[in-house]
Amino acid sequence: MGDFLTLMARDGHEFSAYMAKPTGAAKGAVVVLQEIFGVNSHIRAVVDGYAKAGYLTIAPALFDRVRRGIELGYSDAEIQTGRGYMMQVKPAQFQADVAAALAVVKHSGRVGVLGFCWGGTVAYVAACELPISCAVAYYGGGIVNFLERSPRVPVLYHFGERDAHIPRDNIDKIQAADPNGIVHLYSAGHGFNCTDRADYDAESASLALTRSLAFFARHLDPKH
Repeated sequence: MGDFLTLMARDGHEFSAYMAKPTGAAKGAVVVLQEIFGVNSHIRAVVDGYAKAGYLTIAPALFDRVRRGIELGYSDAEIQTGRGYMMQVKPAQFQADVAAALAVVKHSGRVGVLGFCWGGTVAYVAACELPISCAVAYYGGGIVNFLERSPRVPVLYHFGERDAHIPRDNIDKIQAADPNGIVHLYSAGHGFNCTDRADYDAESASLALTRSLAFFARHLDPKH
């Protein structure tokens, strides 16, 4: 449904992004922020899904800062590879790339960001630093490392109760740091939204999607 295009960040870095357009007039725009596996088939499917829901949707390839065209699967080896790439991308760099993606889609109206895992952390930082209207963060375990920053816009958080990577006390810290944020817990593990992962949970994924769409409608759609 979508296509890749080339963007340029303020520092001159050129990178790719996957973008899909709605069939009718856009309700707004959504920037989808990748996990440590790149803009792979799962992230592209998320982009396509939000475009079908009426939003101009784009996913910047944040790993292009390190190596272009990264698409990883979910084996232990690929997880380690993805973590290695993630550690090489500095916050100032991913902020610059997200800002460039925002600039491309903002003509469609209000913009929200939606991130998964590492992208959930990037979404939190965007809510603190960038000109967006709202953010949705799925299992953003690294958010606790940025709690000295405060979101300027509404944030919706999705966490799995059985997530071995995110201790419950970290979720409590995030709630305390962002008392206006909306936190939902699901009877699921890490990565429960991704159909290709062992922890995929259809019921939790469906409920989280329903809540995310309602959240975006409330904060992005001018009809609300």
